[in-house]
Formats: sequence, structure tokens, C-alpha cells
Amino acid sequence: PKVSEMKGCRDKAMLEVLYATGIRVSELIGLNIDDVSLPGSFIRCESGEKMRIIPIYPEALQALREYIETVRPKMIAVPTQLVESEDETALFVHMSGERMSRQGFWKIIKHYQEKAHIEKDITPHTLRHSFAAHLLENGADLRSIQQMLGHSDISSTQLYTQLVSPNLKSVYNKCHPKA
Repeated sequence: PKVSEMKGCRDKAMLEVLYATGIRVSELIGLNIDDVSLPGSFIRCESGEKMRIIPIYPEALQALREYIETVRPKMIAVPTQLVESEDETALFVHMSGERMSRQGFWKIIKHYQEKAHIEKDITPHTLRHSFAAHLLENGADLRSIQQMLGHSDISSTQLYTQLVSPNLKSVYNKCHPKA
């Protein structure tokens, strides 16, 4: 996204947060401004009765900071007939100053897929899968990935081992004393 434009700055922050944290799109659009700790480099994600703290890497944090400090205030200053925008608690908002919807974010993903000439179908869940697979490929343990993804059962997380099995076999063969 072109960060010189307000929408581009917002879109970059949304895409970075999604890939940085592996949260679901419903959790992304459900984030409120007070769910972000810029000094702590994390977001607080609540889903149902569960709450989890997920760290954010520096590039994503910078994109989020730029959006929160420069773009979001302008977006929520737009008067709407439905709500008083200054009272909006949503982290990510439309140009109208209202909370972003799932459909709105879906359109953003499709727009950048097309713009990048990516033939493969990309969904918000693709970024969640990439987050988990890349962590696993780089040595993260399944339990930590399970916690960050918010899976209640480890078997839901174990599917990612199939995606990176060649790498795991290489690590096993290199590191196991009997391999």
C-alpha cells in the first residue's frame, strides 16, 4: 500500500498487524484503540471469554504507530450520521470514521492481491496460516504458536507441522543425536 495516502497507511497497518500476530480477521476488525500498547509492542486480543497478549514485530509496530498517530484521527474526524466519530473506539475504521467491517477488509485483501498480480487466491486467513507456518519454520514451538493463535486444542495447531515437514525433518536430522 502507498503510505502517502490515508487509506494506504491504514491498509498497511492492517496487513502488518494481521501477519505479525496471526489473529483472525474478526479479531482484527474487533480491535479497539485501547487494545494496542505501542510502548509494550503488543496487542491485546479478546475472543469470547479468552484474552491473549500477542507481541508485534518492529515494522508492524511502526506501521501501526503511523496509522494511530497521523491517519486515524483524521478518519474519525469525518462527521457521519450514524455515530459521533470522536467517540469511535475501533482501531481500524473506514474513511467515514466507522469501524471497518469483515467485508471491507476482504475487499482490501482482494484489491492488493489484484494490484500485486497474485494469481493464487489470498484470504485474510492466508496471512494467519503464513504467520503460523513461518514461526514454525523458524523454530517456534507448537505450544507458543497455539497460544498466539488462540487455539484451545493443540491438534488444531499441529496441522502446521504438515506444511513445514521438510524443514522439520532437516532440523531433526541435524539436531537429534541418533538421527
